[in-house]
Amino acid sequence: MSRRTEVLPCTINIEHSAASLHAHVELDGEPEILPGDRVCVLGDPIFVRFGQTLVLRRNARVERAGFLARQWTKLTASLALTELYEVSFTPGRLP
Repeated sequence: MSRRTEVLPCTINIEHSAASLHAHVELDGEPEILPGDRVCVLGDPIFVRFGQTLVLRRNARVERAGFLARQWTKLTASLALTELYEVSFTPGRLP
């Protein structure tokens, strides 16, 4: 099964500080990203030192999932959600 692939320009916003540690990618044209799609930012690795904020322009490869891959992603995502449940049979709180 092959995936449709497109390359789009994007903006990368990275912050590494005491207030925030994040990396956000915004694709130009804001294409809809659906379950099973993959987005890979192209280029060399980015290193941001503590206290630094960086905004870059790069290209990103968007690989579109086919019908079966999209359905499989939806199914496994809903099943994986149960891993977030925490069940305890001990009375009270743990130390």
